[in-house]
Amino acid sequence: MSIEAGSKLKGKVSGITNFGAFVDLPGGKTGLVHISEVADRYVKDIHDVLSVGDEVTVKVLQVAPDGKIGLSIRKAVDKPKVASSSRGPRHGGGHGGGKRFNSHAHTLSFEDKISQYLKDSEDRLSTIKRQTESKRGGRGARRG
Repeated sequence: MSIEAGSKLKGKVSGITNFGAFVDLPGGKTGLVHISEVADRYVKDIHDVLSVGDEVTVKVLQVAPDGKIGLSIRKAVDKPKVASSSRGPRHGGGHGGGKRFNSHAHTLSFEDKISQYLKDSEDRLSTIKRQTESKRGGRGARRG
């Protein structure tokens, strides 16, 4: 069986290092799964995810001319495609406290949107100005 980039294979973890895991593949070949290709989440210690002797499904990322085989466990897992429109619009996104975008913003004309933006901007600037003046000791009060 020839090992080509893009193919999915079953293998057995034969060794673990701090940077990845070696996987024995069919045909007596061995490939490396880098620690960044073990899981979809951040993996600090590979021993938390894999052990020697584990059976894994891997995807061949590359076969170098010198015979080194790059593998991925996380790319071997088929994930269902999520349509980008199913996530919905990202109004606000946690920036600006939620007042920034109106729920009826899509029905406003460009001029109305600009005037709303200017009003919100002036409100934010006046709040910032009030906060910084209070930290300085009041509205221009002189200290003797």
